[in-house]
Amino acid sequence: MGYEGQDFADFAGGVSPAFIETLYARFKDSPESVEPGWRTWFEGLEGSAQGPSWEQANWPLSSTDDLTAALDPTQMEPAPKPARGGAKPAAAPAPSAAPSQEAIAKAAADSIRAMLLIRTYRVRGHLAANLDPLGLKPTRELPADLKTEYHGFSDADIDRPVYLGGTMGLQWATVRELVDILRANYCGNVGLEYMHIADVEERRFLQDRMEGKDKAIEFTPLGQKAILNKVIEAEQWEKFCGRKYVGTKRFGLDGGESMIPALESLIKYGGQLGVNEIVFGMAHRGRLNVLTNVMAKPFRIIFHEFGGGSDNPDDVAGSGDVKYHLGTSTDREFDGISVHMSLVANPSHLEAEDPVVLGKVRAIQTIAGDLGEHKAALPVLIHGDAAFAGQGIVWECLGFSGIRGYNTGGCVHFVINNQIGFTTSPQFARSSPYPSDVAKGVQAPIFHVNGDDPEAVTFATKMAIEFRQKFHRDVVIDMWCYRRFGHNEGDEPSFTQPLMYDRIRAHPPVSEVYAAKLIEQKVIDRAWIDENIKQFTTLLEGEFEAGANYKPNKADWFAGRWSGLHSPADPETARRSVDTGIEQKLFDSLGRTLTTVPEGLTVHKTLNRVLDAKREMFKSGANFDWATGEALAFGALLSEGYGVRLSGQDSGRGTFSQRHAVWVDQTDEHKYVPLQTMQHGNFEVLDSPLSEYGVLGFEYGYALADPKTLVLWEAQFGDFMNGAQIMIDQFIASGEAKWLRANGLVMLLPHGYEGQGPEHSSARVERFLQLCAQDNMQVANCTTPANYFHLLRRQMHRSFRKPLIIFTPKSLLRHKLAVSQAADFLGDSHFKRILSDPSAPAAENVKRLVLCTGKVAYDLMEARDAAGDQNTAIVRLEQLYPFPGEPLVKRLKALPNLEEVVWAQEEPKNNGAWSFIEPFIEQALIEAGGRVQRPRYAGRAASASPATGLMKRHQLEQAALVADALGHNVRGEIRRTQKN
Repeated sequence: MGYEGQDFADFAGGVSPAFIETLYARFKDSPESVEPGWRTWFEGLEGSAQGPSWEQANWPLSSTDDLTAALDPTQMEPAPKPARGGAKPAAAPAPSAAPSQEAIAKAAADSIRAMLLIRTYRVRGHLAANLDPLGLKPTRELPADLKTEYHGFSDADIDRPVYLGGTMGLQWATVRELVDILRANYCGNVGLEYMHIADVEERRFLQDRMEGKDKAIEFTPLGQKAILNKVIEAEQWEKFCGRKYVGTKRFGLDGGESMIPALESLIKYGGQLGVNEIVFGMAHRGRLNVLTNVMAKPFRIIFHEFGGGSDNPDDVAGSGDVKYHLGTSTDREFDGISVHMSLVANPSHLEAEDPVVLGKVRAIQTIAGDLGEHKAALPVLIHGDAAFAGQGIVWECLGFSGIRGYNTGGCVHFVINNQIGFTTSPQFARSSPYPSDVAKGVQAPIFHVNGDDPEAVTFATKMAIEFRQKFHRDVVIDMWCYRRFGHNEGDEPSFTQPLMYDRIRAHPPVSEVYAAKLIEQKVIDRAWIDENIKQFTTLLEGEFEAGANYKPNKADWFAGRWSGLHSPADPETARRSVDTGIEQKLFDSLGRTLTTVPEGLTVHKTLNRVLDAKREMFKSGANFDWATGEALAFGALLSEGYGVRLSGQDSGRGTFSQRHAVWVDQTDEHKYVPLQTMQHGNFEVLDSPLSEYGVLGFEYGYALADPKTLVLWEAQFGDFMNGAQIMIDQFIASGEAKWLRANGLVMLLPHGYEGQGPEHSSARVERFLQLCAQDNMQVANCTTPANYFHLLRRQMHRSFRKPLIIFTPKSLLRHKLAVSQAADFLGDSHFKRILSDPSAPAAENVKRLVLCTGKVAYDLMEARDAAGDQNTAIVRLEQLYPFPGEPLVKRLKALPNLEEVVWAQEEPKNNGAWSFIEPFIEQALIEAGGRVQRPRYAGRAASASPATGLMKRHQLEQAALVADALGHNVRGEIRRTQKN
């Protein structure tokens, strides 16, 4: 048994007195038979029992020193000085004759019990902390294991000195003194949970700041006034809005105002510790207060928005959003240090903005070269208690904290613990004592703090930022407060929590509670409070008047890192089509990069065959497959200085073993990434955590901050995007319209009907198309590697950014017809929104035009050619939205004898593109001359399930829809399929 690297109170806390007596007897008989740590401790204990010599009395066995070092005589330090203004620690017993073995065993047992008592307070002291401002729970007895008698101390033992050997800075203390200190440290208005943390240095850091006789929370009078003033401003803001906008929803911070000075301290101390940018994310409660009193958004703008102001500048369009969802950005300066801050816009979906904030911070850190220390950019997430405990996305985000490619160096989580979720009390909303318990899974320290004590909240926040900046880990502040009104200002909370709201109505505001303390301390008087309220209210009245005439003069959505980009509504700066071909020299260079195995790397034998095939592609200039086209696009962008970030659950290898962006040595598993050898742009390919919601949100946030990086999220199978539907609905499809925030995120969704069952056939094309309007995003389903290459490059080469949804292939990854030639990647080539089949009949012979998208095109071409059909042309729509009306009209006009237009799809009739695309095709037919009035549908019947799970049925359905589209004998085609 040993305790190297452990705090002695932690180690000895699990040891019984009987064991100590046995071990001491062995020590007396043969000191060398006892483990060195115990031997030295017994030697010090014997000396202390006789009356300590200098060395023994000052043996530095403390909670902040490594025990092994403490046992080294060369590491001894002078005795600690008495605490400021406190009583001296208990004196050691007077010198006496050599102690008996029984006396030593008794002294040792007392010391071990004291160590166990200390450790118990460290682990469970928070359970006795004064946290609830309302005192809702009846006063309960101190937990049994925090009582002295639980640890074997009788009333007669309370005032007897016990040897502590330097723990908590004390050589000796009576049990009474020890308990007083422990309760002051761990059971006051701050309760700290940290003993679940495995790292010793992290625990010691927190103990250093929490433990000891002189560890009271203290602020200077100037600091106390500043804290109270921010509480007053937070309260008066809510009251002012309540008077001016009676009954209007504002989701006020009433009851949780202590958060405002705490956030200010976060900015101030964060700046002193190296933070120059903070990204905030929060839901709606208290958001307006944070916008004005922390982010310094001008009051007049908020009042303008309250009034429903619509006098937007010329570059502002879109639907807008309610004021308590909007974000902002600003700079604030404390003590000469400027910190840039932004608050991410969010929907009503609680915690949905969390991964967006983390992804944005990761991008900022990458751009700044701050991925080593993660000190300059800080994510701060403000949560509600019910949401923190109840929303799974919280855990997905906590899980990013230590993962390569997603780590942001720690997030500060601030929980506004209103002790209620809408109308649900905590005991019915979660199974854990605290809403923050989920954070223990990532070993984050948790500060529980009483929201009626702004000093305590500010102190906890200061400690939190110090911890984050030193250890680069997540940290949680759980501020216990209350919600003075209902879920919104028009809600009646007494319907469901009458007793709680009886208590709230009788409870004084935070400012009164804190002001009474400062008046008692003679820091302020009543006149000071009245003057501060008057000044702030006067300011608000002036801003209210100014808000009536306020008119924004510019939008900021193309500022900062987005400078040089524009809205596509501007035809002068936002060309829709751009040339994306590359030069032969770069093409050849990329071929060498993608096929050269460095010396000393042993690749898998199958990968060797894949690389041999690629070398043949570049040698012959023919038959380039999907994965090679993609790698060429990535490499070409990197050569131009763009970044590429690809994230997904199997992205390195590719779900279908097609990509091989990462080569793993078969002897020692070290990795080689060919595209990371490019000298210009940064390439990341990440096998993500098993998450869709969180990872997609993270990548959206990354793309939000870095428009110069091609950011791609790849679903393992397309239908897995279901797990991230909130991000798609609330951010990707509508974020630009609601919040004036462009985004160039690319989603890669494997899609195609190969008879593999209902779960992995459909990426739900219909859902994305249903969300398409007002040029909000792009939806594509490419069928050639070169067109995919140009689509990816177009995403970065245009002067605007729109989300891009690509339905990627499965069987087409290796299909003999789904290949491209070298010339398709070169010169002035570009993405083609529609493609004709290579064996189309002459235009004057075409009577039937089959329109389709994706894999089914090859099934149609093969069946048409096999049947010798000389009257059917097949056109693939490679881009579904924005709909390629212009090239389609041109194609239709070139077919003078056209009699029928068919839309063919693999998906059931109520799925796929049909319902969305039909009116667009009709409009194109009208513009082409109206010879054909409407398209005909050919495809599977409507179905509740996306696809069948029976291969034979799939084949019959596929044969029938292909035959129907081509006007062939459907029954004959089915019989032929059955025969085969």
